[in-house]
Amino acid sequence: MRPTFLAILCFLAWSPSSEATGNLSPGAVGVHRRFEYKYSFKPPYLAQKDGTVPFWEYGGNAIASSESVRVAPSLRSQKGAIWTKSQTNFDWWDVEIVFRVTGRGRIGADGLAFWYTTEKGDYNGPVFGSSDRWNGLGIMFDSFDNDNKHNNPYISAVLNDGTKLYDHANDGTTQLLSGCLRDFRNKPFPTRARIEYYNNVLTVLIHNGMSNNNDDYELCLRADGVNLPKNGYFGISAATGGLADDHDVFHFLTTSLHAAGQVQEQPKVDNQEKLTQEYKEYQDKLEKQKQDYKKEHPDEHKDDEEWEEFYESENQRELRQIWQGQSQIADHLRELSRKVDEIIGRQETTLSLVSRNAGQALPPPAAGGVPQQQLPVGAVSRSDVDLLLTNQNMLLSSIREIRQLVGDINVRTDNIQTNQKHAPTAQIQSTGYDVQTLIAEMRDGMNQVKQGITHVGQRLGAPQGAAQVANCPTGNCVGVTLFLSVTVVQLLLVFIYNIFKNRSEAQAKKFY
Repeated sequence: MRPTFLAILCFLAWSPSSEATGNLSPGAVGVHRRFEYKYSFKPPYLAQKDGTVPFWEYGGNAIASSESVRVAPSLRSQKGAIWTKSQTNFDWWDVEIVFRVTGRGRIGADGLAFWYTTEKGDYNGPVFGSSDRWNGLGIMFDSFDNDNKHNNPYISAVLNDGTKLYDHANDGTTQLLSGCLRDFRNKPFPTRARIEYYNNVLTVLIHNGMSNNNDDYELCLRADGVNLPKNGYFGISAATGGLADDHDVFHFLTTSLHAAGQVQEQPKVDNQEKLTQEYKEYQDKLEKQKQDYKKEHPDEHKDDEEWEEFYESENQRELRQIWQGQSQIADHLRELSRKVDEIIGRQETTLSLVSRNAGQALPPPAAGGVPQQQLPVGAVSRSDVDLLLTNQNMLLSSIREIRQLVGDINVRTDNIQTNQKHAPTAQIQSTGYDVQTLIAEMRDGMNQVKQGITHVGQRLGAPQGAAQVANCPTGNCVGVTLFLSVTVVQLLLVFIYNIFKNRSEAQAKKFY
């Protein structure tokens, strides 16, 4: 007797836990689960800026925001619904809904419904905001007691083959597959419902919203042998009557269920090609609408063109940047040309001074003293000539640097023009973004050259005042050979400058 009693006790202790485990996770062992984002929505950014919900469409009095979808607001006689745009391509599924039904009264109305049907329902239908005579499954979260049996709020599952009318007077009790009595109104936390359909077994689990534990589900109903049509639409609808509640849905998460080892073949769709085709069709449609609008409103066409002039394309921006860079280069070249002209003028002044005083004789020595070799006040000393030669060498090196810099500018400009010519015009060019860097490098080089030229000018300007009071050292005055050498160097400099000036003018013409 005692072993029998212990066996029965062990069986009773084991059965509830086993049943709860099977109910909470029906078919969970050996099932492959995959999240289906095209049949789901959740915050944040639930709705886009234009109010649309990706892969969903809603209507009636439904309102979508970034955090939730208010299927029916707390106003009298309001109806709304939200449906998926595409049919399912999987047989078994698991849907988790997070919602909240709140109202100011002790009794609410009318309720909210989950749908899985072959066709999309209406947005202002008679059955909780959706259409009657549906073909598929409806899970009703009924908050109003129509039959006055004091059994609401009530959750029921109703199947329909498209021929039956919903029994509102009896709250669908004559048609329901199964159900449970659960109060889901005005809870401190959102209510959660998990609806699973796998191997023709329908299971509904409910989280009563009394705790923030998201896994605190309890079994509401379970039905075997449920045959739902394939390739259906998911939807949520709600409605209010004489009484009103806010019906807010926060999450609608769909997961497809597949047997272990089953390979689910997904249709191969080239998304890039599809999006490109849709974009092309949209552009053609938009262009056609523009042409039609211009034909219907010829007076407003000029204003549109004036507004379009305020905007520039990527190619126009690149051409403007290139033009600005070449304009700055031309300005720097003009400044350099002016500086070189000043240097040449000073050199010519110095040469004229040397030629005027080269043939003058030395003054006689003083009586009884050591003969002193001095030049008149306007003579040029040997040190001045050495300084002049040094300045000439510095000028030559500066001109070489200028030529090298101009050569680099020509090479880079040719590269820019070549890239602009060969690159496709419909794409954003990469060379346009290097123009500012190139201009900065050119500006730095030009500043260095300007500093060098300024230093040369200062060095050249110094001997003019000193030459008037300098004395010619003994035996080191300017001779004919030195004078001719200086003359040849000056002629060579003038010749180089003419070549440089001609090239600069040619490049300037090329720029413009």
